[in-house]
Amino acid sequence: MLGLLKKPFVVTAEINMSLVALTVMGLISRLWGLSYPRAVVFDEVYYGQFVSLYMKRIFFVDDSGPPLGHMLLALGGYLGGFDGNFLWNRIGAEYSMNVPVWSLRLLPALAGALCVPLAYQILVELQFSHCAALGAALLILLENSLITQSRFMLLESILIFFILLAVLSYLKFYNLQRHSSFSGTWWFWLLLTGVACSCAVGVKYMGLFTYMLLLAIAGLHFWHMIGDQSFSNVSLMCHFLVRVLALIIIPMATYLSFFYVHLTLLYRSGPHDQIMTSAFQASLEGGLARITQGQPLEVAYGSQITLRNVLGKPMQCWLHSHANTYPIRYENGRGSSHQQQVTCYPFKDVNNWWIVKDPGMQQLVVSNPPRPVRHGHIVQLVHGITTRYLNTHDVAAPLSPHSQEVSCYIDYNISMPAQNLWRVEIVNRESDIDVWKTILSEVRFVHVNTSAVLKLSGASLPEWGYRQLEVVGEKLSKGYHQSMLWNVEEHRYGKSQEQKEREVELHSPTQMDISKNLSFMAKFTELQWKILTLKNEDTEHKYSSSALDWITMDTNIAYWLHPTSSAQIHLLGNVVTWASANIAALVYTCLSLWYLIRRRRKIYDIPEDAWQLWVSAGGFCVGGWAVNYLPFFLMEKTLFLYHYLPALTFQILLIPIILQHLNDHLCRSLLLKSMFSASVVAWFSSVYFVYCTFRPVTYGQPSLSVTELKDLRWKDTWNILIRKQ
Repeated sequence: MLGLLKKPFVVTAEINMSLVALTVMGLISRLWGLSYPRAVVFDEVYYGQFVSLYMKRIFFVDDSGPPLGHMLLALGGYLGGFDGNFLWNRIGAEYSMNVPVWSLRLLPALAGALCVPLAYQILVELQFSHCAALGAALLILLENSLITQSRFMLLESILIFFILLAVLSYLKFYNLQRHSSFSGTWWFWLLLTGVACSCAVGVKYMGLFTYMLLLAIAGLHFWHMIGDQSFSNVSLMCHFLVRVLALIIIPMATYLSFFYVHLTLLYRSGPHDQIMTSAFQASLEGGLARITQGQPLEVAYGSQITLRNVLGKPMQCWLHSHANTYPIRYENGRGSSHQQQVTCYPFKDVNNWWIVKDPGMQQLVVSNPPRPVRHGHIVQLVHGITTRYLNTHDVAAPLSPHSQEVSCYIDYNISMPAQNLWRVEIVNRESDIDVWKTILSEVRFVHVNTSAVLKLSGASLPEWGYRQLEVVGEKLSKGYHQSMLWNVEEHRYGKSQEQKEREVELHSPTQMDISKNLSFMAKFTELQWKILTLKNEDTEHKYSSSALDWITMDTNIAYWLHPTSSAQIHLLGNVVTWASANIAALVYTCLSLWYLIRRRRKIYDIPEDAWQLWVSAGGFCVGGWAVNYLPFFLMEKTLFLYHYLPALTFQILLIPIILQHLNDHLCRSLLLKSMFSASVVAWFSSVYFVYCTFRPVTYGQPSLSVTELKDLRWKDTWNILIRKQ
């Protein structure tokens, strides 16, 4: 022990100064003048609304994707002390002093800056030279579109960061596989691969494309392991289970954790919770929770209830009736029953209240003790205000002639007896004796006489029906479509038998106290389904484009224009880099086909290790470009140039790979190598020249003259903004 103390304790570390320099340059390029402009830039008007809602803990639903990206933006606001008070209603609006612009834009900028050293490390792990890795990093550094996208409160730079991190982590894991299986470093990079993939998907669903690519590559690598006789069966099984854990189970758990944090933070009711079910709304503070707090849980005979349709489309609505009757004849000449109208009404109203009645008894109050209604019980539904019974019969519905009309029965003393018995079917029951529960139970009402199911058709009635939504009896009811499902939203135990007293009671708040909290998995499942199925109407945007426009950059996006000067910011790429990336992809494809044909003829133009390196690089770079680009041809949504940036990043990584391959294997003489090197230097100089040329519209400063702006319009399809003199 004393001998150890005689020697100094020394720590040595290897520092890659190239990596440090690239990181510093990346930070400078993305963080310089980050608060400029101090105004709302393009989609900041969209994402800023969600940041404000996070600051105020108000629930929202964004159909564009999962919540991780929004939460990271909100984290920047939280670190800057943002209180959420800003009206995000106009691009170009000046930020008030309470908005920490630098903090809000910090995390996307850091993510964009770190993509530079990540690109360097990816090529090193792909076994390419330091020079090629340095070239890839510099191309990412000088790509104008990536700089622009990472300097504002947008998500693409964060998405690209997690995508590149996932690729790098997998490559490091795979390279360690040969010598250090199951070591601490091996475990670290494998687990980081799964977490990074989950984060990429958690930012935007586009991250799923790269995740699927890495799963496919991992599956291919494991397939090769199966053929390696040096691995025992037990060892192979361990490797397989570890990969399932790290690349499937942990990413799924991580993805769930994003929603757990999201739902924990957003516990207050807001404008978006109206599209959620009553049970979800009741779990939020304020809003429906204030109305439903303390309601009885179990629906009993004599209960006074409102029934909300589960579908929520075309809008949320409640089963409703009023004293008006269906017209004797409709405009098309068909006749009706002339009974009292039953509709679905999209607003809270006293006419939404119904009383659950036992067909064998006359009383409309809850007995003591209450007699709960269970799955399969027969009930009558009495309209609270008019005291008429919910009824359907073999008369065509007003707008859906193949379905039955639903009405509240009026006895006209003609040969049309009441048919007002309904069987309660609890769709989400756990057993056949389940009790009908407030908010939690989703119920079908099946007409006893005709087997028709009470359904919201979604059609809007004419003026005589006050444009309310049509309710019908659906005869051919297969399955449990949400338009046929209803849940009790407001509920009280009726105490007044007299009609006038009952009307007063219907206007009164409830008193009883029973909690109806949803589990996290129930809330996650509902929210995830809403995100996947809720689609806003896609409208043509001034700067929208098609996927074909992206390859040749025939389009741009004007992000911001100074209110008085000609200073402006555009999403425009480095023309030389984009063209070179396309050429690199074409060269790789052609050379690969040539090599494959020649290898088929037993002619090997390059060594086997070089061929394996070539195939591996193509799998990651060309594969990454393809999976992040080609799916957009199948998407029916409004597309923008920034959707191409993840695919472009993979294509840029391919450029130095092609250059090194040409230099190593096709330039055979010293003269050719010298000429090729000179050409690469000249080409890279042109990349830097284009970067500097478009720098004023990348950073928004300095302001350019009209002549200078016109000179930047290298393509007629580019919309460079020029003020009228």
